[in-house]
Amino acid sequence: MSVEIVDLFCGIGGLTRGLLDAGLNVIAGFDLDNTCKYTYEKNNKVVFHNMNIRNMTKEDVNRCYSDGVIKILVGCAPCQPFSQMRYKLGKENSKDEKYDLLSEFGRMIKEVQPAIVSMENVPSIRDTTVFSDFLKLLEENGYHTDGGQVVYCPDYGIPQNRRRFVLLASKLGEIHLILPTHKRNESTVRKFIEHLPPVKAGEECPSDKLHRTAKLSDINLKRIQHSIPGGTWKDWPVELQCKCHKKESGQTYTSVYGRMRWDAIGPTMTTQFYCYGTGRYGHPEQDRALTLREGALLQTFPPNYDFIDPSVPFKMKDIARHIGNAVPPRLGEIIGQSIIKSLPKEDNKAVAENG
Repeated sequence: MSVEIVDLFCGIGGLTRGLLDAGLNVIAGFDLDNTCKYTYEKNNKVVFHNMNIRNMTKEDVNRCYSDGVIKILVGCAPCQPFSQMRYKLGKENSKDEKYDLLSEFGRMIKEVQPAIVSMENVPSIRDTTVFSDFLKLLEENGYHTDGGQVVYCPDYGIPQNRRRFVLLASKLGEIHLILPTHKRNESTVRKFIEHLPPVKAGEECPSDKLHRTAKLSDINLKRIQHSIPGGTWKDWPVELQCKCHKKESGQTYTSVYGRMRWDAIGPTMTTQFYCYGTGRYGHPEQDRALTLREGALLQTFPPNYDFIDPSVPFKMKDIARHIGNAVPPRLGEIIGQSIIKSLPKEDNKAVAENG
């Protein structure tokens, strides 16, 4: 029996790309943000549906599947309502307009009844009421699950100091994430981006439009020139330090304006990775922040992944948002391999033959 996957909250296709690389068949992606359509379809050859999950019905999903297949439904609901910072502040932000999206994902699972489900989000989602309800829904609908686990990305070849929560559930039997595939010091910044040609702040590489970096103000150029790999803004001369950092409340934000180290893992790639002052996004040796290409590679996107829609004006912030919001394709591949391993032997063999 063949396997078909529908990806909800698909974005530009990080999860889809990883599942395809694992040898699985993704047949459709759904997302509210239509600016993701070009990149999703161009790179994955999968149909993108511009829909709000709140308005979706089971027919919208079921019409994508062929008859007699193993249906799989995957999704990474936006993680902002469940971010670690909100929980440090003691807030479970149920008023956030994105908070109910996990519940909507649960509704689609209940209505479609796929054989296998995958969900990925931030670790702090485990402490929310909406996740407890989601887990209960899975159990009530006959899914086997171990409750999910927190993944440290370097354990699976992703060069980011990043933790994500992955939950797998199946009606076919037990399902678990595969064991770590890499040593933690194996996936370094050097391994992923050292080969790229040098560029200066505010410039782009003539042979790669995505290898472009944001401009730096005069003072930020001086700051990065005084920054050492792995250091902090405390290494700067006093006259270059920001006023906010001199306050007691600013003393803990030591990663902002930081340089990465070549032979270490990188920081979490956020939607602001191209901005020098928003994290440890300074290049290890060049006086600039990361380029869009470097951010994409550190997110484990293939080097030929096309992010530039020729029909719309080029905006760094929009492409950075797409890249930073994506599930790292390598994590998607790990999820895909875990799904394949859980399939009954005859279906596992069919996937291997068709992959």
